[in-house]
Amino acid sequence: MKIEKIVLRKMKIKFKKPFQISSATMAEKHFIFVEVHSKDHVGYGDCSALQHPFYNEETNETAWHILSDFLIPILYSHDEIAHPEELYDMFAHVRRNKMAKSSLDCAVWDLYCKENNISLSKALGGTRKKVETGISIGIQESKEALLESVEKFMAEGYKRVKMKIKPGKDIKYLEYVRKHHSDIMIMADANSAYTLNDIDLFKEMDHLNMIMIEQPLDHDDIVDHAKLQAAIKTRVCLDESIHSVEDARKAIELGSTKTINIKVARVGGLTAAKKVHDLCASYDIPVWCGGMLDTGIARAHNLAIASLPNYKFPGDLPASTRYYERDLIDPPMVIDADSMIAVPEKPGIGFEPIPEMVEKLTYEKKVFLR
Repeated sequence: MKIEKIVLRKMKIKFKKPFQISSATMAEKHFIFVEVHSKDHVGYGDCSALQHPFYNEETNETAWHILSDFLIPILYSHDEIAHPEELYDMFAHVRRNKMAKSSLDCAVWDLYCKENNISLSKALGGTRKKVETGISIGIQESKEALLESVEKFMAEGYKRVKMKIKPGKDIKYLEYVRKHHSDIMIMADANSAYTLNDIDLFKEMDHLNMIMIEQPLDHDDIVDHAKLQAAIKTRVCLDESIHSVEDARKAIELGSTKTINIKVARVGGLTAAKKVHDLCASYDIPVWCGGMLDTGIARAHNLAIASLPNYKFPGDLPASTRYYERDLIDPPMVIDADSMIAVPEKPGIGFEPIPEMVEKLTYEKKVFLR
C-alpha cells in the first residue's frame, strides 16, 4: 500500500442544540478531517480532539500541529505499508497525542480495506452483523427536562440511556428517570466531577440498578477508583483514565473497574482499540464503545470496532440525526426498532463523505504530497 497524498481539513459543524457535560457546553463540533490517498482509493479518518483541553490534553490546534509536523512525515518516511497495524509501532516514540494518531491510523485502515476489498469490521475480526447502540444525554436544567429528553429518545428506539451528571444534578435526576422507567438500561457519566468524599452518594445510587457509573473520579486515576469499586455494587466504568493497553491492565489488576469504555480516538486508533479489547477479553472484563460527539466518519470506525465479540454493552453510536441536522456521510447511519445499527459489508468503513458537505464545512485545508 503506497500512500501518494494526505489531506487535512479543519472543519466545524453546528449541533442541533448545545451539549453540556460537567466541564463545558459546546454549541458546535470542531474537528480535523483526514484523507489518505493511494493511486485508486481514499481512506478517511476524523480527529475527535475538541476545541478545548477539558476532556484530555489535546485540542484541534495541537492535533493539527502533531499531524502536520510529526506523524505525516513519519508515515512518509516509509515507502510502503503492508498493513495498518504497522502505524502502532511507527508512532510509538511520539508520546500521547492519541487523537492525532487515531485520525491517521483510522484513515489508513479504511484505505487498506478498500484496496483489499474487505469491510473494516471483517478486517478487525468483527463477528456481529448488527451493533446495539444507546444515547448520551447532556446535563439538563431540571429533572423534568431530563425525563422529557429520555422519553424523546426512547420513542426513537433507543433502549440504553446514558445521562451526564455533576454535583447537584445527579441522584435526584437519576431517581426521577428510574421512577418513571423501571425497565430501561440507564447509566451515569460523571466526567471526573467527583472525589472519594462523595462515596456515600455513590452507595445511594446502588438501588437504581444502573448498568454502570462512568469515570466518577479524576481523569487520570486508577487507585481511588479501586476504593470506590470495592465500596459499591454498581459497576464502575473507566473512560478518561485508560489511554493504553498498559493502563487497562493496571486498572483491571487493581480492581478499579468492571468495564472499560474503549474510545478509538482516546487510545490512539483501531489497532490500539483492538489490543485493549483483546486484553479485557482475556480478563473476562466486558467493554463497550464510546464516542466524542462524532460525525459519521468517526462513528463508522467506532461501529466497525464495536462488532468485535467482547463489546458487551450498547455503545454511544447514535444515528446520524442525533447531533446534527445533516451528517456528512452517505448513506446516513440509522437505528432499527431493536436499537441496532447494521454493520456495513462494503469495503472499508462502508460510508462515504458527501463532497458538498465536506467543502461547506471546511475552513482550512492542507495538502501533503509525497
